Amino acid sequence: MFLSLAGLIALSQTPAAKSSAPSTAIAVLHPTAGNKVTGTVTFAVVADGVQVHAEITGLTPGKHGFHVHEFGDCSAADASSAGAHFNPANQPHAGPDAAARHEGDMGNVEADVFSNAKLDYVDHQISLTNDAKSVIGRSVVVHAKPDDLKTQPSGDSGARIACGVIGWAKMQ
Repeated sequence: MFLSLAGLIALSQTPAAKSSAPSTAIAVLHPTAGNKVTGTVTFAVVADGVQVHAEITGLTPGKHGFHVHEFGDCSAADASSAGAHFNPANQPHAGPDAAARHEGDMGNVEADVFSNAKLDYVDHQISLTNDAKSVIGRSVVVHAKPDDLKTQPSGDSGARIACGVIGWAKMQ
C-alpha cells in the first residue's frame, strides 16, 4: 500500500509532458490523367502563420495556379473531386497577399526551363489547428495555366494537372 501511494504522489509531481500535437503537414502531389507533375508541399506552423514550402517537377516552364481546394479527395481522373477553392469565409478570389481572399488562394508557382518549381512563403490566413481555416484533410491542386489573381471564382488557371491530400506529417 505504501509503495502504491508513494508512486501516485511521484506521478502527481511529475511535470506535464509537452504536447505531442503535430505542427507539420504534407501533401504529396500526384499527376492527373495525361500529366506528369509530381512533388511535395509542406505546411509548418511558425510564429506568424503557416510556412508553405513546395517542390514540384514535371511542369511546363512558366507560372501555374496553386491552390488549396475544399475536399481532400483527388480520386477523379481530373481532380474535380477536390471541389472548389477552400473558402470558408466566403471571400472573393485574389492573390495570396490580399486581405480579402479565399483561404486557398496561394497564387502561382513558377517552373524554370527544367520543369521544376519551388515556392516558400508564410501564409497568414490558413491554419493547421482544429478551426474553420484549417487545411488538414483538404487538397493542394496545381493548375495548367497561371492564376490571374482576379477572375472569379478561380483565377482562370485552367485544368488541374496535379493533386495531393494534406495530412499530418510524421513527427521527426
